[in-house]
Amino acid sequence: MPVNRNALIRYKTIDTCLRNKYRRWTLNDLIDACSDALYEYEGIDKGISKRTVQMDIQMMRSEKLGYNAPIVVYDHKYYKYEDENYSITDTPLTEQDLKTMSEAVEILRQFKGFSYFSEMDNIVSRLEDHVTSAKKKTFPVIDFEKNENLTGLKYLDPIYHAINNKKVLKITYKSFKATSTCCYIFHPYLLKEYRNRWFVFGRFNHSLYNLALDRIQEIEISENDKFIDNDLFNIQSFFEDIVGVTRNANIRAKNIRFWVDKNNAPYVETKPLHKSQQIIESHEDGSKTFQIRVIINQELQREFLGFADSIVILSPQSLANFMNKKFYSALKNYTENEI
Repeated sequence: MPVNRNALIRYKTIDTCLRNKYRRWTLNDLIDACSDALYEYEGIDKGISKRTVQMDIQMMRSEKLGYNAPIVVYDHKYYKYEDENYSITDTPLTEQDLKTMSEAVEILRQFKGFSYFSEMDNIVSRLEDHVTSAKKKTFPVIDFEKNENLTGLKYLDPIYHAINNKKVLKITYKSFKATSTCCYIFHPYLLKEYRNRWFVFGRFNHSLYNLALDRIQEIEISENDKFIDNDLFNIQSFFEDIVGVTRNANIRAKNIRFWVDKNNAPYVETKPLHKSQQIIESHEDGSKTFQIRVIINQELQREFLGFADSIVILSPQSLANFMNKKFYSALKNYTENEI
C-alpha cells in the first residue's frame, strides 16, 4: 500500500527511538520525537496527535508494510522492541519489492552517458548488486532493448550541454558512405534516439542536418562562432509524419496504402507502423489493406522490406516501384550466387 513521506518519517523516528536501549520511551516521548522530526525535515510545526502515533505503531506491528515490528509495552507505559536487534530498516525485501527495484535499475541504466546521472552511477551499481544478491536464483522479468557495443555514447553529454548552453560545436564526422572525414561547424538543437541509435539535429551552412553519434570522430566547442537559435524546424511537430529520423527537405507526406497477408495483418494492426495508420479494408481471407500518411524515407522503406513477401505496396506507384526493384535485386542475388 502507498505510504506518504510524513508517515515514513514517523516510522523511521519511532524505529530509531525503540532501538535506543539506554532510554525508556513513553507514548508522549514518541509523539515529541515524531513532532521534532517532522519539523526538522518538513518544516511542520503543528505537532501530531496521540492517535496518529498509536496508529503508526499498529501499522508497524502489522504485515501491511512487511515490518511485523515486535513492539511491546512494559511496566504499562514504556515501549520497546521485544527483539533488541530488530529494526524496520532490516526488513527483508518482498518479491514485489525486488521486481520494482529491478525495473528501476534497468530504467536508470538507459541513461548511461549523461553527466547529470553520473552522480547516481554508484547508487545504481549498489542497488543493482543488492537486488541481484537478494534475488539469488530468480530471473529478471523485464528486459530492455540495449546495445552495449554502441559507439558514440560518450558524445551524448557534451552535445546535451552544448544544446542547453547554446554552444556551437566543431564536429569531425565520417558517414558510412564517406571515404574520409569532414568537419561540421554545427549548431545543435535536439538529441533523438531511434532504435538504439542516437542522432543530433542541428544547423550546418544554414540547413538542417542530423548526424549519427556513432559516426562522430571528435567533438569540441567552437568558441569563435556565435550560436544561431533554431528557426529551421518545429521540434514538437517535426517527427509527426515520419517513421524514424530522416526527413528530406520540401517533401510532403503522402497517403501510402499497403496490403498485408492474413498471418501478418494482426501484427501490423496491433503494432502500427505509424500513428496515422488505419484499416481501409478487411478481406474475406483474413488479409487487410492499411493506410498511413507519412513522408517516404529510408526508415519507412526498410520497415516495408522487413515484411518481405507478406506485404504489397498499393500506392503510391513510386514506392511500389522501389519495392519491386529491391526484391528483384534480392532474387537476382540468390539465383546468381547459389551457395
